[in-house]
Amino acid sequence: QVQLVESGGGLVQAGGSLRLSCAASGRTFSGYAMGWFRQAPGKEREFVAAISGLYGLTDYADSVKGRFTVSRDNTKNTGYLQMNSLKPEDTAVYYCAVSLFMRSTPGIRSNDYGYWGQGTQVTVSS
Repeated sequence: QVQLVESGGGLVQAGGSLRLSCAASGRTFSGYAMGWFRQAPGKEREFVAAISGLYGLTDYADSVKGRFTVSRDNTKNTGYLQMNSLKPEDTAVYYCAVSLFMRSTPGIRSNDYGYWGQGTQVTVSS
């Protein structure tokens, strides 16, 4: 059974930075894609960023390009989302997810992933 635990969320002022971590246990992390999604109150969950299991390819939502960076450390079974220049509209619960199968592409859809973390709250004040 794969478990994902996010950490690093919190309250930050606009323009600030946070780094989210997603620690995976129960299975090797290497080769499987990791994605980050977020859900704001009253809105649907949306794709934020992802990194493929093979080759380390990345993809980002247009709204976060140039501000967020997704990365992974397979030796630690952990993925990261570095968030810079945060805006109030980035406020949401952020979820990490890991694919069921090895992927050479990042995967931008929820259906690309089979394991999900519990979420961590990110609040950006203006």
